[in-house]
Amino acid sequence: MSISIGGIRIPDTKLARGVTELVRDTASELLFNHSSRVYYFGAIAGQQKGLTFDPELLYAGAMFHDMGLTHQHSSADERFEVDGANAARDFLRSHGIAQADIDTVWTAIALHTTPGIPQHMHPVVALVTAGVEMDVLGLTYRHYSDAEREAVVKAFPRSAHFKEDIIQAFYDGIKHKPQTTFGNVKADVLADKDPHFHRGNFCEVIRCSHWKA
Repeated sequence: MSISIGGIRIPDTKLARGVTELVRDTASELLFNHSSRVYYFGAIAGQQKGLTFDPELLYAGAMFHDMGLTHQHSSADERFEVDGANAARDFLRSHGIAQADIDTVWTAIALHTTPGIPQHMHPVVALVTAGVEMDVLGLTYRHYSDAEREAVVKAFPRSAHFKEDIIQAFYDGIKHKPQTTFGNVKADVLADKDPHFHRGNFCEVIRCSHWKA
């Protein structure tokens, strides 16, 4: 039985158990625990805001959101967010989930590193990003009680050097396709880790286009 934190539990359903099994077997312990915390922090945020959401869909979105960083689900030329979204789509489709719900989860994962947009969308989309922003960036750290934070971390521990470990995990998952970081936050990861990385520039793309003016 899953742990109850602030009244939040991982859904005890066949779908959720399948998600847990797949992610546990595919992702590192670091990413599995991070993704689990994202679910709890996202669900607690939803509870705080009085949002209505499907826990199964939120769980799928949270658990698959970083699957694009794993070699099993990493493509050669798509953003890692899209790879994770596609992995979730294929899994949910194989379990007979309605296309509208699949689209919601896909969008939640694809947009989880795009600040300023998810919070205006479907609760599942908003809450996956809310969970990520809490666990990685700590943006809403003070919105959670000490008891809530401690319970989530006790259940799904942060590594001793999680901040640097997660940055390294991001780098390891995207370093083979730096072109996919144009215009998104993962360009910062490459710039931090690779002294030879040349960041794409939006204005440069405009000025170098085939248009004469």
